[in-house]
Amino acid sequence: MKRIKLGFAPTRRSIFSAPDALKYAALTKARLLELGIEVVDIEDINEEGLLYDDGDVWEIAEKFLKAGVDGLFLPHCNFGTEYVCARLAKTLRIPVLLWGPRDERPDENGIRLRDSQCGLFATGKVFRRFGIPFTYLTNCRLSDPEFANGISNFLAVCNVVKAFRSIRILQIGPRPFDFWSTMCNEGELLEKFNIQLSPVPIPELTAEMKRVKEEGTEAAEVAAWCKENMYIKIRENELENVAALKVAMKNLAKKYGCSAIAIQCWNALQGEIGIMPCAANSLLNEEGIPVVCETDIHGAITAVMAEAAGMDEARTFFADWTVRHPDNENGELLQHCGPWPVSVAKEKPVIGYPLAFEHPGAVEAEAKHGEMTLCRFDGDNGEYALLLGSARGVEGPYTKGTYVWVEVENLKRLENKLVCGPYIHHCVGIHKNVVPILYEACKYIGVTPDLYDPVEDEVREAVYNPVK
Repeated sequence: MKRIKLGFAPTRRSIFSAPDALKYAALTKARLLELGIEVVDIEDINEEGLLYDDGDVWEIAEKFLKAGVDGLFLPHCNFGTEYVCARLAKTLRIPVLLWGPRDERPDENGIRLRDSQCGLFATGKVFRRFGIPFTYLTNCRLSDPEFANGISNFLAVCNVVKAFRSIRILQIGPRPFDFWSTMCNEGELLEKFNIQLSPVPIPELTAEMKRVKEEGTEAAEVAAWCKENMYIKIRENELENVAALKVAMKNLAKKYGCSAIAIQCWNALQGEIGIMPCAANSLLNEEGIPVVCETDIHGAITAVMAEAAGMDEARTFFADWTVRHPDNENGELLQHCGPWPVSVAKEKPVIGYPLAFEHPGAVEAEAKHGEMTLCRFDGDNGEYALLLGSARGVEGPYTKGTYVWVEVENLKRLENKLVCGPYIHHCVGIHKNVVPILYEACKYIGVTPDLYDPVEDEVREAVYNPVK
């Protein structure tokens, strides 16, 4: 599991009970630690360890920035001081979670100690005035399942934002000439999102392959892993090239500090190394280093987001929307030549020959069925969106490559979105429901969430009222 660091700044207001605020700050921190969450508190900032004094904001911000917190949690341990919360959040510019413990029954004298819920209403309004995006978790008790699930969801949102804001993609070769649909605006991606590309020519990749093969050890380990975990239907020297390509791409990604790879998988590469890169892509995808085909930069961005939303609990797969199911009106074939990770397969995969290409080196296997999220980051004309929604695997005819037949609620509605754009025929899938996570993360990164089913109310509720 990826570790996300949470800045913990419980807040109070002076006219409500300070002792009760201190009590709930301690209880909340204890619950977070019980859930295994890494917390950076403010107990050294003032004697209460609470956020209420405007004079503490800069010191708290400095501590959180130095500690590298990924998200800010503002429990309203009584009403809270909304403008101080807003000033701190505005300074940090990271995802923010608002929550307050459910208020107790008024005492026998009619006295209420905290009014936490009322304070949340105030803070939400002030955050809007400050232009601060924030996540809200329903007013509940620490022992309620909504609390644990909501914290978990928020950590995943923080992970997506953290990953998105530091994306650097290894671009191996330009896009294939025929793939005008995968063109991207490199300058705009940098200016809007700080997404950086590290372009390298194919000869740099083949030179690194040569070096890897001469060194021998690591490539031999990869080849042995393939023999243990896949059926090999290619020649020994071709498997050696698959292994060397995998190691070479990983080395270049490390050299250039990249978290994902987009490769010109055909057809110049085949003339140089005699194989398709699909199986090597599959091996890297299995390690959590997304590799996408046809130099699809937007596809690589999508994969990074989906991986981060899944918090390392499932691997992603890069697919084409291809043809409609012959018997299911809402069914569709997701397929690609063979780059999907081994853990996605429902059977032991084969390394063989891909559909429509003569060179070896592609994985063949049907993917597991079950529930999954499908998504696509894309944009044109200066506007960017994330298409996302749910699907489930269904039975369908055999086909070559890595594939799965899926069913959605309304394929014609989805088809219209894909054709009318800004999307193309590529998507990323993951066997996990991360739709609410990605939807919520969009508010922090300046991307429009675009649900292909009309379920926005349900998705929003899954964020703020996450009962699973």
